[in-house]
Amino acid sequence: MTPSAASHQIQALSRELGVVLLEPAGRGVRLTAAARTLLAHGEVLAAQWERARADLAAHRTGGVGGTLRFCGFSTAAAAVVPQAMERLRRDHPALRLHLRESEPARSFDLLAADDTDIVVVVATADIPPASDEAFDQYVLYEEPLDMLVGPEHPVVGRTDVALSELAGDPWIGSNPGRAYHQLVMLACTSAGFAPEVAHYADEWDTGAALVARGFGVALIPRLAEVPALHDTRRVPVGAPPVPIRRAIAAIRSGSREQPAIAAGLAALHEVCAALSATLRAPR
Repeated sequence: MTPSAASHQIQALSRELGVVLLEPAGRGVRLTAAARTLLAHGEVLAAQWERARADLAAHRTGGVGGTLRFCGFSTAAAAVVPQAMERLRRDHPALRLHLRESEPARSFDLLAADDTDIVVVVATADIPPASDEAFDQYVLYEEPLDMLVGPEHPVVGRTDVALSELAGDPWIGSNPGRAYHQLVMLACTSAGFAPEVAHYADEWDTGAALVARGFGVALIPRLAEVPALHDTRRVPVGAPPVPIRRAIAAIRSGSREQPAIAAGLAALHEVCAALSATLRAPR
């Protein structure tokens, strides 16, 4: 929806309700007290609608059916969600499955708009907090981040490394605004330094190619696969703070009672439980 279309809809709603919903605030606008009251009721109504859908689904026969839509960030879309979908296809053959890859903040937009049913995202500062009553959130796993270095780097062969030891190295990062960029900056800041980001690469293939040729070092999630054609080495981060990223599943509040969504969450938890050994062991 364009800003103009949204503005027209808000104005129409304001006329229908007989209250002002937006008021000037500097160069922009902000919600009025009436709008915040309406928003609170809207979240309650949305949750009740999801429960109504669940009650109606209970009247269907033939097991779990319909369509279940997943939305996930890149690593989960490769390592977690397809495995869960495979289990669902085996256990619930009448269930239609769909996956869309998306960044965390965008995933929540899709969830709020009822354009997806379950999102699997990295917990970052730009997603709604766990206290947001519009969504139910569940922790799936916590994944360590390892250092990725070239074959000639001095830390190759060590059992672990402290992030602060690499403060003087050039770094390979992702573009600002991406979830991975936030994670890297937070990890380095927690270790007491601001990284010198020499190159920006959003794809692991590009980042690994730069690391392999000595253009910098990078943090890489343990589940992320590095293409074999790039000669790189992983070194676990041992000294605290050890950087991790937390993966969560989120659904619209009240929708867990829908059979398809309940089955999807169960499948995700089963897959992530099986991944626990992989997440603990250095690669």
